[in-house]
Amino acid sequence: MRFALERVNYMPKDLHPGVLYVSEEFGIAIHLCACGCGSKIRTAPGATDFSVRETPDGPSLFPSVGYWQQACQSHYWITRGEVVWGEKWTPEQIAVGHAREEERRRAYYGDLYRRRDGGIGARAWRWLRALWRSPLSH
Repeated sequence: MRFALERVNYMPKDLHPGVLYVSEEFGIAIHLCACGCGSKIRTAPGATDFSVRETPDGPSLFPSVGYWQQACQSHYWITRGEVVWGEKWTPEQIAVGHAREEERRRAYYGDLYRRRDGGIGARAWRWLRALWRSPLSH
């Protein structure tokens, strides 16, 4: 099966096999499972989750899709429009994969917070500046 990319504002009610629908406005990508079972696969492109890349040969979706909750237990990548099948995972592998995803999110958002916040030195400096500007200090 090959996939084509279709950019949409709103997801269509009826999805077609072999189409990766992407709504940048709502930050979601949806497609029908590549195995043909008809299940809708929802992925959220973002800094810590999935990325969708458009290539001349077709879309790429990374990392792999692991549809572990359904009977089909599909595991695949979409790479330049082609489905590349992966092995089925054991329950232990699935648990490790979920833990890695969670750790990746924690690390990303923790680092983002530290950079935005500037760390303890920056917080102390902001606190001192606020004291100097407060009406009580004049």
